[in-house]
Amino acid sequence: MKYIRSIITLGCLAAAAATSGAQGFRSGTGITDIMRAGPRLGPPAARPSTAPAAAPVQRSAEFIVALVNSEPITNTDVQTRVSRLIKENPDAERVPRGELTRLVLERLITERAQLQLAKENGIKVDDVAIDQAEQTVARQNEISLVELRRRVAAEGIAQQDFRNDLRDQLLLTRLRDREVESKVKISDAEADEYLRDQRNQSVKNAALENLNLAQVLVAVPENATDAQVAAAQKKAQDLAQRARAGEDFAKLVRENSDSPDRANGGAIGMRSADRYPSLFVEATQSTAVNGIAGPVRSSAGFHVLKVIAKAQIGSGDATVTQTQVRHILLLNDPKRTTAQAVAQLAEFKRRVQAGTADFAGLARDNSQDGSAKDGGDLGWSRPGQFVPEFEEAMDRLAPGQISDPVVSRFGVHLIQVVGRRDSKLSQSEQREAARTALREQRVEEAFTTWVQEVRARAYVEYRDPPQS
Repeated sequence: MKYIRSIITLGCLAAAAATSGAQGFRSGTGITDIMRAGPRLGPPAARPSTAPAAAPVQRSAEFIVALVNSEPITNTDVQTRVSRLIKENPDAERVPRGELTRLVLERLITERAQLQLAKENGIKVDDVAIDQAEQTVARQNEISLVELRRRVAAEGIAQQDFRNDLRDQLLLTRLRDREVESKVKISDAEADEYLRDQRNQSVKNAALENLNLAQVLVAVPENATDAQVAAAQKKAQDLAQRARAGEDFAKLVRENSDSPDRANGGAIGMRSADRYPSLFVEATQSTAVNGIAGPVRSSAGFHVLKVIAKAQIGSGDATVTQTQVRHILLLNDPKRTTAQAVAQLAEFKRRVQAGTADFAGLARDNSQDGSAKDGGDLGWSRPGQFVPEFEEAMDRLAPGQISDPVVSRFGVHLIQVVGRRDSKLSQSEQREAARTALREQRVEEAFTTWVQEVRARAYVEYRDPPQS
């Protein structure tokens, strides 16, 4: 299942390897950038029994393996995570069981220390934000919320445990933003040097390319029969052939695609190659502009891809897909719950769509940020400019559309896309794009150091080693 593999397995393995120096694990971006690492699996750590273990079997089933600032981590916590890693990631099976168990235990210790720090700092995540995160996971898997919950249950994860995992990852993201991201600054000189370095890189390096791809997705059900897979593959092959024969790709998307981006003609937008699935980048690497690639198979189904544009990052003709967007922001406020803010913005959306209110007017009267005086207008934005939860919602909108209320670390937004364009970047815009890319690198470096510091400050008492 795509959620489990990307969020739990790859996130945990990558983080564990980074913390403990293990080799052979490959990190992934996960389903959504809201969640940066593998969620804590299983039920909350149980308190130790006051009675001594009656038999080795009972002892191996449950006992405390470590305390993190007096909070227990149990053998069940460790073994649940280990079992899932082995089930979901082939790389884990090549690691000796004892070494993998040690890595998982260290990862759990690091997570607990960070979550405790988030609590100490008064960082909270309410149910509305978790609801939105759950919906985001479903969208990124291109399935319904009902189907997501069915798959989670099929993986043996209780619904409340799944939501607790999401809550933990949102807490860690907000903690990271407060403690790390807000403190990383990039100067103009550093951004200009980064641009020069990019221009000196080989143009054959796909990772340095900007791509604009469009897709038709023919979805394949989770437990599809061979006949269903074959039928989906044939449909995708027929669509690819029709696209290569010159049929309007956007029309094929609107009439056939199972992806949420069909409202935009399947266009994903101009962005750096590392912001696309590696499967898409590899499939289109040798495909010319306006060419068709695929169908290629993913866990979601079969994708037919069209290359809309390619451009070298840092080159004079670098282009990106820009979005003109405006919003209404209601800040997190002790006097107004997130649910109340969501209800208020939902009412604003209803009034705008009914023609009884103007979006810009509502923004001027109600938005709680600096864009209010401009009717909520944020200007033309480039990929990566906004926080992930805002950008993910924005990217799903066609021009003129209004989002449902979106919960971010800043508050609740109502978003309207005004227009889109593919535009060559000015020198100053290229500098800002370089600043964003370089800042992401620096944040990762700073985050690694910060995690080590949090871990070092925590009082950790090791008990008996975990047992299978």
